[in-house]
Amino acid sequence: MSVWIKICANTSLDDARLAVDAGADAVGFVFAPSPRRVTASQVAAIVPYLPAAVEKIGVFVDAALEEIEATVLACRLTGVQLHSEAGPGTAAGLRARLGPELRILRVVHFGAGAAAQAAAIAQDANVDAVLVDSRTAAAVGGTGVAFDWAEARKAIFCCGGLKLIAAGGLTPDNVAEAIATLCPWGVDVVSGVEAAPGRKDAAKVKAFVANARAAVQA
Repeated sequence: MSVWIKICANTSLDDARLAVDAGADAVGFVFAPSPRRVTASQVAAIVPYLPAAVEKIGVFVDAALEEIEATVLACRLTGVQLHSEAGPGTAAGLRARLGPELRILRVVHFGAGAAAQAAAIAQDANVDAVLVDSRTAAAVGGTGVAFDWAEARKAIFCCGGLKLIAAGGLTPDNVAEAIATLCPWGVDVVSGVEAAPGRKDAAKVKAFVANARAAVQA
């Protein structure tokens, strides 16, 4: 068993390199209102200095298809993470325009109706995985708040045939427990490995990746 690890909301080359050096599979960049927001020009200057094997995922909230496509091409992203009200048409349009190599993630916020939403997304052949996150009144991601893992396991993570990524409130100290409880395909972290919003803590990044890897080998 293995686990896919994404260190999200990078704002600099140094932080993205921390994730790479720690052994993460993917780095994320937020193109939406957030203390961690970056521009396409910033990311376009970072990506060429990252290994080709590391996935570069753009995070979008309510962005138009044309905007997402332009950002993917300008930044040479290998994947997108679609939040909020992105319907199946967005995923289908991106797949048609950018091809099968693009990894497309859809986000579900755990709570009432989340299981049905995840099941519906699972029927979309254009979506590669579903990221299950927490949500607050102020933020749709990077909240630092964990959802109820035991309930989520029964409601969503028990489903077979769907790649599920756990996010929301993960830290180096609890990622092993989250993996043991949820058995996710992947994990995603933002605030749990930061020194401050938008700035990574090298020790936390390294510990997060190491603890996640160790959890699936236990």
